[in-house]
Amino acid sequence: MRIKKGDTVQIMAGKDVSKQGKVLAVFPKSNKVLIEGLNLFKKHLRSKKQGEKGEMVTVSRPLSAANVLIFCSVCGRGVRVNKKRICKKCQAQL
Repeated sequence: MRIKKGDTVQIMAGKDVSKQGKVLAVFPKSNKVLIEGLNLFKKHLRSKKQGEKGEMVTVSRPLSAANVLIFCSVCGRGVRVNKKRICKKCQAQL
């Protein structure tokens, strides 16, 4: 897996296609990444105390690493990289 925490990535599939975000966490065993502010879903929470109301919270879920590309700031788009994390288009170090 060539994506690391702190990288800027571009989503290539799903409901947030062509949006960019920062990687918050990487899960190599399940081949997923958690991206800040993207792939958001609503979660219903129960009330913690009696008499209070439950609430709906927006949560970002992990996304498959196969659906994201590392964003190259020189090219200005998502690109493929090799093992040394060099852009295949412009040869810039990422």
